Amino acid sequence: MTATDSLNAIKGTRDILPEEVAYWQWIEQAARQIFSRAAYREIRTPIFEQTELFARGIGEATDVVGKEMYTFIDKGDRSVTLRPEGTAGVVRAYIENGLHVKGSLQRLWYLGPMFRYENVQAGRQRQFHQLGMEVLGSADPRADVEVIALAVDLLNDLGLPNLRLDLNSVGTPEDRLRYRAALVDYLTPYQAELDPDSQNRLSRNPMRILDSKIAATQKIVEAAPKIWSYLAPDSQQRFERVQQQLTDLGIAYSLNPRLVRGLDYYTHTAFEIIAETGLGAQNAVGGGGRYDGLVSELGGPETAAVGWAMGLERLLLLLQQLKSAPASPLDFYIVSRSPAAEAQALRLAQALRHAGFATELDLSASAFGKQFKRADRSGAAGCLILGEAEAEAGTVQLKWLASGEQEALSQTDLLNQVETLRQRMQRSLELP
Repeated sequence: MTATDSLNAIKGTRDILPEEVAYWQWIEQAARQIFSRAAYREIRTPIFEQTELFARGIGEATDVVGKEMYTFIDKGDRSVTLRPEGTAGVVRAYIENGLHVKGSLQRLWYLGPMFRYENVQAGRQRQFHQLGMEVLGSADPRADVEVIALAVDLLNDLGLPNLRLDLNSVGTPEDRLRYRAALVDYLTPYQAELDPDSQNRLSRNPMRILDSKIAATQKIVEAAPKIWSYLAPDSQQRFERVQQQLTDLGIAYSLNPRLVRGLDYYTHTAFEIIAETGLGAQNAVGGGGRYDGLVSELGGPETAAVGWAMGLERLLLLLQQLKSAPASPLDFYIVSRSPAAEAQALRLAQALRHAGFATELDLSASAFGKQFKRADRSGAAGCLILGEAEAEAGTVQLKWLASGEQEALSQTDLLNQVETLRQRMQRSLELP
């Protein structure tokens, strides 16, 4: 590499700069509050796992496993994969750490980076981030409704409009076998007219053809048989209970028989939350469903489970279109000039931070005029000014930036009157 070569971020990854981080923190804070009120606990799993975990859990016939995973052989000659989604790792942790023994029901949530080798576009990166939740140990339809309701609560708390909840049931594995046979019978005469990916899926994973984004394929599947006609009575009754309970909570939904989700482990309830404006063709904000067979498939006990995941990049796109992120409030901005004043300003800044005040210290050593301009732009409530005279006298000039009111205080008095200072700061912020 020569000196002129640039070391840029790898395609499909991006830097999250401080101005954007405020949006991430906004989402994370809202999620933590909503989830903790519902007794969900955070879990953190490794970002790489044995490849077999995803091959068995997600399904070898899926696009994720077949085309999109970042897989490599490590120095121990083991096949390792960067996690493409969160559920399989959570289930592995649930089994390995005996969480099913520690409590019959586990309510868990997670947040972190995932990795898929996909075409890069707005809201879709090769390193992306998901927020998700899982309920392990309950077959009750109310668990399905609870996780959906919490997803809706989060999106409502963020103030995101024009969202639609799509709902379907993919039944039991036995229901899907019956439906799969009927779907293949219907699609086979159209095989030559399907897009290439759908032609490959016809023998491997025909239900995925239903959510193809190719217009010609979509037209063919419009008249395809619907899975509801192949659900056993128990599956139909279960689906009706989920619908009724959503209605009881005042949560609107649309039935979508073509919604099957992209992973093999789903059973019964499947759902997606769609942004009807703001994201273009890739408009799914999040989704999930029930996966009662996954825990046993990965070596654990028979365990009913349900969950969902949301793509944070897509949430960010919607939020940035609608509103500014909440600003982090700054209490004081300190300007100083002269070696003695600068040393005292450093000590004063640290003392104010220890007292609980958000304080920024100007480190530029530039002229007072330039420092004052930065203080005005900072959004701070007050500006503390130390020059040579203040340093010699042990004082500081306090200027309330909203009103322009200014006074001289001893540095000792400033730090000894913390509560009075808080009250005066609040009054300054209430000025028109």
